Amino acid sequence: MWSGDELDLGAYLARIGLGEGSGAVGELRPDLPTLYAVHRAHTAAITFESLDVLLGRPVALDVPSIEEKLVHGRRGGYCYEQNSLLAAALERIGFEVTGRGARNRTRGDALLAVTHAVLVVTVDGEEWLCDAGFGHQGPCEPVSLARPGADVEQGKWTYRIREEADGVLALSMLRGETWRDLYAFSPQRYHPVDYVVLNHYSSGHPRSSFVGRVVVQRPGDDVRRALVGRELTTLHPDGSTERRLVEPDDLLTVLDREFGLRLPDRDAAELVGMYRAGD
Repeated sequence: MWSGDELDLGAYLARIGLGEGSGAVGELRPDLPTLYAVHRAHTAAITFESLDVLLGRPVALDVPSIEEKLVHGRRGGYCYEQNSLLAAALERIGFEVTGRGARNRTRGDALLAVTHAVLVVTVDGEEWLCDAGFGHQGPCEPVSLARPGADVEQGKWTYRIREEADGVLALSMLRGETWRDLYAFSPQRYHPVDYVVLNHYSSGHPRSSFVGRVVVQRPGDDVRRALVGRELTTLHPDGSTERRLVEPDDLLTVLDREFGLRLPDRDAAELVGMYRAGD
């Protein structure tokens, strides 16, 4: 399903800090400790970013292309790339992995199309939501789908799955004293070919939130950061936020320091030029 046989698993594990000799995880098995370890390491190591969309580069979803970019090139990617890579790795380890299409709910009451890709992984008969591609607000660990309504604490951050009508499940995040929906998804299974269609919209349609602006985000244990357009937002576990504008001369420094992201010289120069032209 996810072309896990095409993935260089050793290179992927080294990229996320679980390589041989790291001591971060023992023998890889399709069990819950391995699922937690891989999910945590992936979200910590690989930045959420859609800079190729802004630069007009094609976003390929075949495993060799994703591996070349996110693993060997040490770039980041957005949900289709991130979760396709995670799915290939988990499948290669021996997990049962299926896809879902989710509807973003972070923009108030606006009804948005299904454009977000998530994964459901089954371990010992229990389904777990896995998502390495929702940016700075997304979960850093798997979330059980078997206990709707239960608080799920991930360090200083808290999530909850809520069950709605027609089998729809919604993921919420606690921001201060308020629960805020992140996205909702139905039981319908999605396949890699479905993500190709969603990717086509997200990478090229003029109404896509990724077209025409910088989007770089990263979850973290203590704070979560997002650079959207020119605004750098820092989110704290108590729900408070800090915002500041990033000037063109500071862009590459911010990408490196705050997001661990370094672009090839040609892409970096082109990105700064586009960023500056937006003044």
